[in-house]
Amino acid sequence: MQEPSQQLIPAKPPAPRRPFSWRGRTARGLVYQVLAVLMIALLGWLLASNTLANMRLRGIQSGFDFLLQPAGFDIGEGWLNYEATRPYWQAFLVGIVNTLRVAVIGCVLATLLGTLLGIARFSRNALLRGLSYGYVELFRNIPLMLQLLMWYLLFIEYLPQSSEAWSLGDVVFLSKNGLAFPSLGWSQGLLLEFPVAGETQVLGGAALSPEFMAVLLGLVLYTAAFIAEVVRAGIASVPRGQHEAAASMGLPRARAMRLIVLPQALRLIIPPLTNQYLNLTKNSSLAVAVGYPELVSIANTSLNQSGRAVECIAIIMAVYLALSLLTSAFMNWFNRRAEIKER
Repeated sequence: MQEPSQQLIPAKPPAPRRPFSWRGRTARGLVYQVLAVLMIALLGWLLASNTLANMRLRGIQSGFDFLLQPAGFDIGEGWLNYEATRPYWQAFLVGIVNTLRVAVIGCVLATLLGTLLGIARFSRNALLRGLSYGYVELFRNIPLMLQLLMWYLLFIEYLPQSSEAWSLGDVVFLSKNGLAFPSLGWSQGLLLEFPVAGETQVLGGAALSPEFMAVLLGLVLYTAAFIAEVVRAGIASVPRGQHEAAASMGLPRARAMRLIVLPQALRLIIPPLTNQYLNLTKNSSLAVAVGYPELVSIANTSLNQSGRAVECIAIIMAVYLALSLLTSAFMNWFNRRAEIKER
């Protein structure tokens, strides 16, 4: 006969599922959500219909058919082949590409700089810790608009003319017209084209305009200050025992930070880092203040020429919403890949 402690205890039967009832909490919650969605949709339809009706009464044209009409204005900077005779939708496409150009490069550079600053906060060198702390407090407490205007004025006021451009080995030139550097060319096969200083301007190679450099530098320096604090908080959350364990294994501090501390800190760094990427992308709309032709600048010009204010604003909202959702989706995927798998 088995001892009482050795007898098998029968498992509890699963709780019976309650039948669906319209009086239950689940049903009421579903009804409330459906009613809320319908109310929002109804309010949106009423707002759109009233707006269109009032515009028709005042003789204001509406609709997105203007996107197929010739834009009639030039765009000073862009990677796409664009002319003034092209339709509005191509002008908007140039603005979107310019926005992505500064946003993607800015996120990469801000992450690198912010990570280095965040790690420097834990340095044994008091001077390095102080400089990192001072950088964060300086750049995150000055409004971004002022920083963009400051960098733009420095570039156009204090840099030399193109005929007297600063040169680095006659390969890279910096002047009021921007930064010229070698680029790959395809005119006679894959060749490296070098810029050449002429009497009035720098010819050949690739170039970055002062507007682009002001926007990029302002966004990177501003956002890096916030990313530095995110990285610092993530590193500080790692238990002290992990640092001591790495030291007991004889790992140098730099290697322990790279192999042990940062991988564990990522689970707390990535979510707020996503917010900083979203902020940088949306803050790129301030580039209109320094004349960089990104999405908002192109939309303002299109609005003034076509008179389609509602449509242009709707395009801006839709593009930034799509960029934010794509950024969030990518960072959520990266967060799942970087999370610590527990056994």
